[in-house]
Amino acid sequence: MSDDKSEFQYTDERFADIQMLRYRLKGFKLLTLRQKRLVYYLSQATLCGRDITFDQFGAYNLLIRKTLEAVYLYCGADIRQSEEFALLTVYLKRVWFSSGIHHHYNQTKFEPGFSETFFRRAVLSVPENKLPLTEGRTAESLLDEIAPVMFRPDVMPKRVYTDGGADLLASSACNYYRGVTQAEAENYYTALRSSATDKDAMPSYGLNTTLVKEGGAIRELTWSASGVYSEQIRHIIFWLEKALAESENAEQEKVIRLLIEYYTSGDLRVFDKYSIAWTAAKAGRIDFINGFIEVYGDPLGIKGSWEGIVHYKDLDATERTRKICENAQWFEDNSPVDPRFRKPVVRGVSANVVCAAMLGGDEYPASAIGINLPNADWIRARYGSKSVTIGNLTEAYNRAARGSGFREEFVGDANIIKMIDFYGDSCDDLHTDLHECLGHGSGRLLPGTPPNALRSYASVIEEARADLFALYFLADPKLVELGLLPNEEAYKAGYYTYLLNGLLTQSVRIPAGGRIEEAHMRNRALIARRVKERSGGAVALVRRDGKAYLEINDYTLLRRLFAELLAEIQRIKSEGDYDAARRLIEEYAVKLDTKLHEEMLRRYAAIDIAPYKGFINPVLRPVLDNQNNITDIIADYSESYTDQMLRYGREY
Repeated sequence: MSDDKSEFQYTDERFADIQMLRYRLKGFKLLTLRQKRLVYYLSQATLCGRDITFDQFGAYNLLIRKTLEAVYLYCGADIRQSEEFALLTVYLKRVWFSSGIHHHYNQTKFEPGFSETFFRRAVLSVPENKLPLTEGRTAESLLDEIAPVMFRPDVMPKRVYTDGGADLLASSACNYYRGVTQAEAENYYTALRSSATDKDAMPSYGLNTTLVKEGGAIRELTWSASGVYSEQIRHIIFWLEKALAESENAEQEKVIRLLIEYYTSGDLRVFDKYSIAWTAAKAGRIDFINGFIEVYGDPLGIKGSWEGIVHYKDLDATERTRKICENAQWFEDNSPVDPRFRKPVVRGVSANVVCAAMLGGDEYPASAIGINLPNADWIRARYGSKSVTIGNLTEAYNRAARGSGFREEFVGDANIIKMIDFYGDSCDDLHTDLHECLGHGSGRLLPGTPPNALRSYASVIEEARADLFALYFLADPKLVELGLLPNEEAYKAGYYTYLLNGLLTQSVRIPAGGRIEEAHMRNRALIARRVKERSGGAVALVRRDGKAYLEINDYTLLRRLFAELLAEIQRIKSEGDYDAARRLIEEYAVKLDTKLHEEMLRRYAAIDIAPYKGFINPVLRPVLDNQNNITDIIADYSESYTDQMLRYGREY
């Protein structure tokens, strides 16, 4: 498949509620051979942690995935010809996509479209040497172990349970805790933090461990080269060591060495050193993320899911983020939050627009389009942060959306559609830049506020804080002054599309009768519903021809409402006000209007768009000479989704 933009095929296979896309490695051919080798080795390290993510998301995920793959490849001919086999194939593709049996976005368990009777017959038709029958299992005992997990609705119904009224660990299927209650886990980590000698520079306790209770005692099992996930981590280290020889500069080499040391020891203080060095390393064109990073998959917001991404700078597009970062102090000083919660001095902010070269773990197949790290607040305050906007993924999303009929159906006003056509993509890019480059890095905790004070509500509050920061400044004349928006009216396209999503269209990602579960969706619902409620009718849902549409009558007022909510959200985080966070989220961010939700689902089905998108990675193929030296790396876009997933299962 060509990587020329005019010929490149962005859309690919579709199944269930998912559309697979391809992303283009813009300018990859122009990288030096050393840079290409560095990208290749880091990409191999990015793919080696795949099974870690599956296991973190559920204790049975790997066993179920490998059993399904064995059925797909080796079942009897009569099974393969059955109508239920096609339904099993779709189920397997969903498991691949979500790194387990729970939906990647709404966290609820998939319902198999095939019967348990068929599944048992299919598994028993597979030669036993093709099934995952380690540890003395038989095919029958394997089925007895995994069938209830797959087919019984009451067994592990949600991967991450964050609502009150129940033990969050007992109610969540994620695999970070074993035999430990929520209270025991919280008490364990509270004691660790209380015993820390330096309260202002504490490690992210628990980030890279499984917490277990054995013989009445609670202890941590560390994820390291000699601990849990040792096989995968040793492979990651192997490729990181090969990448060392291709480092672009001494800073980059230091980062890779510290990451290897951290993976070898599991020492979180080494991880902090790595995070500080990674934040400081700004030279060179190639960069990467590899490790236990985001805590959205843990209902307590402590454990990091494994993820990886390799990327290189888009030199032309990075000019946009450079201007934002150069003015970071101005944005902080002019934020509408209480001055007590602002950073007096903004340090080390950097951001780039990049091209993703490989996605892995919790960033694959569904990926973020912007990333800001590190997550430790004390490192952000002292050393700054680094952000990326992933331009080639955004490009793929935008190209796939063209001509879909979405705007005509859900906007319904020719003038607003024209405004979005003119300014929508620019506003989306800027919103992402402001969210990642500055929003996450803005503000500060008051002295004595524990970093995990908001517990299960922390992720939603943090995403709302960054979104509100971006929304407030999107309408600021400063962006026109910096040449980032063409005029002082353009921001309205960003405001309209954001509220449209938060109030109406994001609900199409949720099955009928469901609730909002995912942190980013809760954040958007919270913001949109709260400002609508307080707008006095300036933001309204109106009906035309029996359909609901968004109407915004006062954009200036809307900006003031964003400012007020940002000030409150920042106060909640800075003071660690758990009760206020809970009230906001439970009131605005969880429940859906049943009739409106059903209407959205009907209208979306009528235009036949898959509500979720994910990516097929390119295959980076080394070109070797007669001495097996790499003389080039070729990006191949021809591998299918199924072939990629089966190959990853064999090789990684």
